Amino acid sequence: MDSFVLGIESSCDETAVAVVKNATQVLSSEISSQMDLHKRYGGVVPEVASRLHLDSLPFLVEDALKKSNKSFDDLTGIAVTAAPGLIGALLVGFSAAKALAFRLGLPLANVHHIEAHLYAAQLDAEPIAFPALGLVVSGGHTELYHMAGWGQYKLLASTRDDAAGEAYDKVAKLMGLGYPGGPLIEQMAKRAPEMTKNFSRARMTDKTLDFSFSGVKTAVSLELQKNPPKNEAEQNQLAAKFQNTVLREIRSRVETLLDEGQFKSLVMGGGVACNQALRDALRHETEPRDIAFRVAPPKYCSDNAAMIAGLGAYQISQGKVADLSSTALPRASFY
Repeated sequence: MDSFVLGIESSCDETAVAVVKNATQVLSSEISSQMDLHKRYGGVVPEVASRLHLDSLPFLVEDALKKSNKSFDDLTGIAVTAAPGLIGALLVGFSAAKALAFRLGLPLANVHHIEAHLYAAQLDAEPIAFPALGLVVSGGHTELYHMAGWGQYKLLASTRDDAAGEAYDKVAKLMGLGYPGGPLIEQMAKRAPEMTKNFSRARMTDKTLDFSFSGVKTAVSLELQKNPPKNEAEQNQLAAKFQNTVLREIRSRVETLLDEGQFKSLVMGGGVACNQALRDALRHETEPRDIAFRVAPPKYCSDNAAMIAGLGAYQISQGKVADLSSTALPRASFY
């Protein structure tokens, strides 16, 4: 029997609703972005985000059902982002999901946002081959996991300070660019000469594989003070120097783990996974080793509800159903 799960995502500033068939086939994926509004503040304002989720959600549910050619009666489950995120924003989507599950008498799946970013690589695609090395690269997270299967994870490395996406946004602000910074810096870096150098590497005194991006952010700040770019070409070169350093930090750790472990796949997810230079760098690591490189198309890398519905459907199929008394959490691990 086919399953049709409706997913809701409201962890930050994107309101999203999707319907997914049999845990992988995306029938609809609707997103209402708040980016233009938050741009004027240089970042997300939690209270504003929560209020906009409340306004958008009913219409998105209606649109997602209509575009999937399904009705409430066709649904077999409800999935929702339960953690992590802005608590006010989370609670809007979480409350709506619980209300739907209660009213329709359907099972509810509480989905971890970061785990869903990894699951996104399986949407409209073949199953992932395990064991896999999982890489999450987003605005709030830069982490590596050993994945024995869905729901079976071991943390291998995480960031000690800024996440990669956070570093992109902060450096963009230092350079006087807009928000979000990632796409802007990526475009500038493309226009820079290929021989652009890197900033110094971050080295962990305890010799772990953990990440640290606060140092490269500070290096950019010092560079701007000592040698401010005189023209567009020099600004592009500075953007490339920053991006090259971030990509080198990620690539070096992935390379080490792929050499040490018996992985069949490298799975990448998160908003920074949209970065084409990062995709190309990691593909250069997997292809010579005959390891599958799995990353979702950009529309499923940024925050979306299809990844929530897909993972939620899988959880329900495994009997992992949430109680209606459960609640959202601003921080929570999934491993």
